Amino acid sequence: MLREKTADGLYAAVIGGVNMDIGGQSFLPLILSDSNPGKVRTSPGGVGRNIAHNLQLLGLPVSLIAAFGEDLYARIILDSCRGLGIDTKNAVMVPNEATSSYLYLADHTGEMHLAVSDMEICRFLTPETLEEKLPVIRGAIALVLDTNIPAETIAWICRQVRVPIFADPVSVSKAEKLKPVLSELHTLKPNRLEAELLTGIRITDDDGLNRAADALLESGVKQVFITLGREGVLAEDGKQRIRLPALPEVPVNTTGCGDAFMAALVWAYAKGLNVEESARAGLAAASIAMAVSETVNSAMCEEKLLEKMNRSG
Repeated sequence: MLREKTADGLYAAVIGGVNMDIGGQSFLPLILSDSNPGKVRTSPGGVGRNIAHNLQLLGLPVSLIAAFGEDLYARIILDSCRGLGIDTKNAVMVPNEATSSYLYLADHTGEMHLAVSDMEICRFLTPETLEEKLPVIRGAIALVLDTNIPAETIAWICRQVRVPIFADPVSVSKAEKLKPVLSELHTLKPNRLEAELLTGIRITDDDGLNRAADALLESGVKQVFITLGREGVLAEDGKQRIRLPALPEVPVNTTGCGDAFMAALVWAYAKGLNVEESARAGLAAASIAMAVSETVNSAMCEEKLLEKMNRSG
């Protein structure tokens, strides 16, 4: 059952990055410093946008707050979001700036090897530009932040709202932005390297993994999901700790798995699920995401997610 809030008014807010994704996947094992035959695709992406897309497919409406330039990429992404039903009325439009782009390279198995992101426009997501968006943010059942936005903006948002905050560290280089606000976070989804950065604890075995999760909870985070790629996830909320394996799938493309995982955590929160059920939802969503070459699997839906969760249980 959904938490006590009318279904008509239930929505999540997402503040983060949008990109035009430009992805290449080789037909054969990658050869560095050489031209690799393969397939190149372009599609709307970005951590924030991908999470919003997955949430919309799971049946939870979304208000996406992101920065856009006045260019072709912005028009393509905004049109795509509106076609999906994602609310973009609170987008921040920045004249004379380029909409973010993300260039990645995957091998023949779908495993991403290298990426370059141009996300300079995110610096315009300042407290000043977001202040008028506060009513929308405060009215959400949950708020998702990704660390593409400035550190001072993350800190400001955490002071301004009491909405449960779900944070995605995005990368080791950007995870540092979350250190000052860990006590304000409801849910944190780092990978192994990001958890090491946030805790200062080396994760080389199960003991290190457990100590890192404990340290994050001691810092004030309500629930932690340390994702481990093919090894699954460690989930903990101070009452329960559970280690679950990844679902046995042959990946086509793993690029969007983390974004799908985070969307499933927000969906699970809206459904009132516990930490174990939430972890199973995240793994199921990641499994669905990796089954296609696109960053977001258009087949994602609540029915398919529940089916995968039941199979993993």
